[in-house]
Amino acid sequence: MVRQSARLLESLAIGSVASSTAAVPADSITWSDYHHGVRAKVDAALAKYTEYPADCPIRLAEAIRHSLLSPGKRLRPLLVLMAAEACGCAWEQAMPAACAVEMIHTYSLIHDDLPAMDDDDLRRGRPTCHVKFGEATAILAGDALLAQSFEVVADGLAPDVAARCCAELARAAGPTMLVGGQADDLSAEYQRGGIEDLERIHRRKTGAMIRVSLRLGGLVGRATEQQLAGLDGYGEKVGLAFQIIDDWLDVQGDEVAMGKRLRKDSQHGKLTFPALLGMEPSRRRAQQLVGEACEQVSCFGPQAQRLEALARYVLERNH
Repeated sequence: MVRQSARLLESLAIGSVASSTAAVPADSITWSDYHHGVRAKVDAALAKYTEYPADCPIRLAEAIRHSLLSPGKRLRPLLVLMAAEACGCAWEQAMPAACAVEMIHTYSLIHDDLPAMDDDDLRRGRPTCHVKFGEATAILAGDALLAQSFEVVADGLAPDVAARCCAELARAAGPTMLVGGQADDLSAEYQRGGIEDLERIHRRKTGAMIRVSLRLGGLVGRATEQQLAGLDGYGEKVGLAFQIIDDWLDVQGDEVAMGKRLRKDSQHGKLTFPALLGMEPSRRRAQQLVGEACEQVSCFGPQAQRLEALARYVLERNH
């Protein structure tokens, strides 16, 4: 991949309604239209990044595309792009960082679904990677995506920004954050914990990648320290609210809409927010967190409108 990130921005032909939204007021286009349009651009960019040269094994490339290009919310890439936009930067400039975050997120899902981990056979409405391609290929697909994420950032951003973004990504995906949260999630000791333990785990397992998404967007947008602090606080609150609603939907959601097996956490004896707090108290806690998240980005003024809309989407989503 020789300067693929630089060529990508030229090849995307950014001229649709979605891509022009950085130049128009946030309230002049509906959240649904914005979400759909930008998500389509993220999908197109991810597809470009997975046009591998001939020396990439065909089966490995197919496994990567199967998982990375499957239908998803693209929440984390959206957060990167909207954070950059809130800082006054055209979100297209943050696309490499957005794609890198989605690559790490997908790698974590591939490995999370493995028999040695959560042993899931359905993800985003498709057979999980190891079910379709075998465990060995699934592990390698996850490994490849993790490595490629850093290549995409290094090739696609200005050197000073790329260095900071790589450091932030490595920290968020590493042993004290994403991977550490994953390890504790598998621990029998964790299953006997309380609400503080549960929140601590999910601030790392789920929240770390949500927070770093916002920080990357801020770094690309040359955010001030105050703005970075606001984005970080927003990410912490939204990340926890997202996990609470995810637990809530695992009990009340529709399996077809969710695209994965439901009620597995309770079957495995794992702690969840509904199990500890109850269904309605859990939802009220998520509502409180969303309100606090919106307060965190008040420093952006009207530029925070889309971040506020996304926080409400986290609360109201059904999949």
